[in-house]
Amino acid sequence: IQDYSDIRFPEGSGAMLMIEVDGPLAGLREQLQAVSQAAQVKGVLDIRVAETEQERKALWESRKALSPAQRAIAPKKINEDVVVPVSRLPELIEGLETLGQKYAIRIVNFGHAGNGNIHVNLLIDPDDPGQAEAAEQCLDEVFDLVLSLRGTLSGEHGIGLVKREFVSRELDETALALMKGIKQQFDPDQILNPGKLYVE
Repeated sequence: IQDYSDIRFPEGSGAMLMIEVDGPLAGLREQLQAVSQAAQVKGVLDIRVAETEQERKALWESRKALSPAQRAIAPKKINEDVVVPVSRLPELIEGLETLGQKYAIRIVNFGHAGNGNIHVNLLIDPDDPGQAEAAEQCLDEVFDLVLSLRGTLSGEHGIGLVKREFVSRELDETALALMKGIKQQFDPDQILNPGKLYVE
């Protein structure tokens, strides 16, 4: 990220948490102080408060630098957007690190910690058959991990074609039957997004 933005991180940084506060200017300084104080916990290397619009933009540039930085690591990313209860986020991140080591795949996570929605990016070389196969197995275990933490397979991207084979792990037959019934009621000719939700 440092290669693609002006921001510099402390040595040994493994993660960054961005918190924005909003509201009337009268109470903004107190909000910033309260958030900064709450963030001073074991393991935190640095806390930066954007005092100017330029500093705020610089912090956001570091987030925007994530995609080009990932492309520099590997030519392809498999991007999933899973959700777990916020209280289970540490278990999710630890589990993803374990899976990355198990399958020798670089996993980069970012997203929305405030609602438990994390974008899990498996960085691979698609021309390497071994890596592509390992990524498939890894992704399978990523979904198992998420569901074991009482999470859901998608927070923003939806199920689509890629995740539809995994839906039955999250939803039982009754829920799937209800969904199929609703789809049949409103789309009897299967012309709206055919084949996206379930395999016939």
